Amino acid sequence: MKGTPGRFLLTAALTLAALSTGCGGKNTPPTVAIPGAERSVKTRALEAGAMLMQDKTPVDQVHMYVCGFHFYGGDMTRQVEAHHYCIQSNEDFAQCLIFSGNDRNARLIGIEYIISAKLFETLADDERKFWHSHDYEVKSGTLIAPGLPVTAEHELMEKFVTTYGKTIHTWQVDRGDTIPLGPPQLMMAFTREGQLKPELLEQRDRRFGVSSAERKANRTDIPTPQVLPGANAWQQGQAAQLETRMLESTRGNVPASK
Repeated sequence: MKGTPGRFLLTAALTLAALSTGCGGKNTPPTVAIPGAERSVKTRALEAGAMLMQDKTPVDQVHMYVCGFHFYGGDMTRQVEAHHYCIQSNEDFAQCLIFSGNDRNARLIGIEYIISAKLFETLADDERKFWHSHDYEVKSGTLIAPGLPVTAEHELMEKFVTTYGKTIHTWQVDRGDTIPLGPPQLMMAFTREGQLKPELLEQRDRRFGVSSAERKANRTDIPTPQVLPGANAWQQGQAAQLETRMLESTRGNVPASK
């Protein structure tokens, strides 16, 4: 997708898809139950009022939905299906909310920032280790845009194939945590065949009624980009991960200004 014509075509396709095929969701329920009481009548009334009266401009900008898979930086055995609801801020930057499912009870488990190759090139070497490429996800057919016609999805993937993502998960649903526990985790994306657990892919494809193999065949004409140095740093044997660090507390005292 390049320039204004590509943006117009994709917008038109997205609009048509929304009218004709729906959002391609509501088929992946949460994998963990949240402890706590059911929402009260008062809470539901407050929610209804908020829906009518409060402005929600930031989240109203979410217009793109893609589904793929992540693994924990440093531990490829821990793999998670990730539903991304994204805001395309401009041609070079997108920000996504990540859920474990796609129905009304979906658990918000993380965020992902997506940047173009042009922006990735501006990053310092030490920063690049936190980012992963999306080329394999696109070319393998494992990244899908549920609800979009294949032609529109193809155009979207032409844009995604050269991008890079920085992903943080805050809720480790894969180990059964019923609430977010522990420090945030840096996530990575797969880069070659044989890494993603086949049963995860088969289950996802079955729920959506799609074939990743067919998506892969459909995308053979999308050029495979050269991955820029520093991305997917885990492949070099050093995997970055986040950890907590205890600091000396100011105990509520504001330091005197100089």
